[in-house]
Amino acid sequence: MIRNPVVAGQFYPASVSQLKAMIEGMVDEKVKKEEVIGLISPHAGYIYSGPVAGAVISRIRFKDTFIIIGPNHTGSGKPLSILTQGAWKTPLGEVEIDSELGKQILATSSYLQEDKTAHLYEHSIEVQLPFLQYFKPDFKLVPIVLAYAGSAIYKEIGKKLAKAVKGSGKRVVMIASSDMTHYEPQESAKKKDTKAIEAILDLNEDELLKRVDELNISMCGYAPAVSVIVAAKELGATGAELVKYQTSGDVTGDYSSVVGYAGIIIKGGGG
Repeated sequence: MIRNPVVAGQFYPASVSQLKAMIEGMVDEKVKKEEVIGLISPHAGYIYSGPVAGAVISRIRFKDTFIIIGPNHTGSGKPLSILTQGAWKTPLGEVEIDSELGKQILATSSYLQEDKTAHLYEHSIEVQLPFLQYFKPDFKLVPIVLAYAGSAIYKEIGKKLAKAVKGSGKRVVMIASSDMTHYEPQESAKKKDTKAIEAILDLNEDELLKRVDELNISMCGYAPAVSVIVAAKELGATGAELVKYQTSGDVTGDYSSVVGYAGIIIKGGGG
């Protein structure tokens, strides 16, 4: 299956030249690249979250395959879904799915199911791709979408993900696609997001889940973040770093109702 873009012309330009120019203004070509195991990157319209996505993706040393895990905003398809064949198209070209690794992850996982419906209109994976293509046109992708399932399942998905990656021998980077607090005043959003970010930087998935629940943090991709944190620790992660945080209010000047965006890298012992 060729998965066609659904938010080109809305979340980011549909024109190749305009898209490249926009991304060029949001990335740092000169920053030192680091070995990372995973990252948290936002997925809103580029004018709002692009500077954060650009900053975090600029920091990583690219591998051949990216496993991108996004939340399910549409409610369509299987709740825990993976695509193991085909390609994703953006204005910058096609990104081939890493079928070999995708099938290994599917075979290893107790919960993921092959399902294209959940991916057809879900933007959280799509918006990451042009930033990645800007730096490396020929990477491969394993797309995973998680809807609500419960903490034990997210953690199990992370453990099995790490097991499949280890078994494959492939060099991968995992991305949890997530925005932070939605539609609250700036002060409230920053306070809540700081608590969630602290838990992520501690690589403490249980504390993240606890804070999301107790503080009612409307972080849409907390499930992908939990799975990536668990998988990253299994793959040797020892620390994390906040690269950039801002809100939509920092762009629009309207701080009465903002969405927060965080870019975080998760590093191993040598990172």
